[in-house]
Amino acid sequence: MNWMNGRNMLAIAALASATIFTACKDSGPSGAGTGDGSAAGTGEAGGRRFISIGTAPVGGVFYTIGGAMSDVLDQKGGENWRVAAETTGGSLQNIRLLDAGDVQFAVCNSSISYFAARGEGEDFDKPYPVQAVMTMFPNVAMFVAKKGGGVEKLADLKGKRVAVGPQGAGFEYFIRPLLKAHGVTYDDFTAVYAGQQTCVDYLGDGSIVAAFLGGGVPTASITSAASTMDILLVPFEDAAKETLIKQYPFFDGASIPADTYKGQGGVYEGLNVGSAHFVTHANVAEDLVYEVTKTLYENRELVAEKHKAGKSINPKNIVRNTGIDFHPGAVRYYTEIGIWPGSAPKAEQPAAAAAPVPDSAPAAKN
Repeated sequence: MNWMNGRNMLAIAALASATIFTACKDSGPSGAGTGDGSAAGTGEAGGRRFISIGTAPVGGVFYTIGGAMSDVLDQKGGENWRVAAETTGGSLQNIRLLDAGDVQFAVCNSSISYFAARGEGEDFDKPYPVQAVMTMFPNVAMFVAKKGGGVEKLADLKGKRVAVGPQGAGFEYFIRPLLKAHGVTYDDFTAVYAGQQTCVDYLGDGSIVAAFLGGGVPTASITSAASTMDILLVPFEDAAKETLIKQYPFFDGASIPADTYKGQGGVYEGLNVGSAHFVTHANVAEDLVYEVTKTLYENRELVAEKHKAGKSINPKNIVRNTGIDFHPGAVRYYTEIGIWPGSAPKAEQPAAAAAPVPDSAPAAKN
């Protein structure tokens, strides 16, 4: 992840948006950011609104799926809005952009949203009223070590050099509780910050003993590592997994089938460490969130055509609770079509609504 490049590109996008706003200022109402997330997009003549979606740095799946959703909303929204995907630094920055009203929707990791909504963690100086629109694809991740390198369980990380993801990406919001459940902290080892493929290189040359890798199954970085060295997917303790799943709603069990990776052997019983989800701010208008939710759901096949992560927009998955409130606009639509928990099932669902939860998803670089 290149945090600074993401910020620079966002600044360019913001400057472009400001130019559009200036040109339209005298011909329509303004929806400029208020600092409380209440902006619903910059106004345009005829009531059309400009809507921004925060994604992530170029090259990650958050950037790609956010762009796909933006394209579909822009194409299918008629004259109601113009929608643009914004390149950002990822989940942490998206939370702040939502709060400032600089974007109206964003793709985030649900573990980061969980702590942001509660104002917990060194990155959050207050509770941020971020709310879910839909839950999306899982992020199945674990520590990967080279066989024979001295790491067979998480306690073996102590006193060693360990890669924990890109600096500033927010991975610590799921890695710290995961480690704590196994009696390990960041202070017990030397943390190395790097992207996934760089971590594989470090693992290969012995610069580190283990790297936290993952996303969808299969994950490209783990496949790459397994092709060049004998690797071990470091197991989680059963009791620790149970504790994490009970304590944090963004954690969930996840299995990696046997032989997914070269030399893996049996099934690996792992964890979804925080699904990607589509979020907004509590102050964004209910009618807008309703229409955005409706448009994405009814055109989910088009999103999936642009990126396979769009297959996760299905009735079994999108209403799953990951630890923050759903926005009332999204709840209204899901209740209306009968998929919100406790709502009466709709008499007739479109055939596509029965699409299964995907058993694989792309790597989640957030």
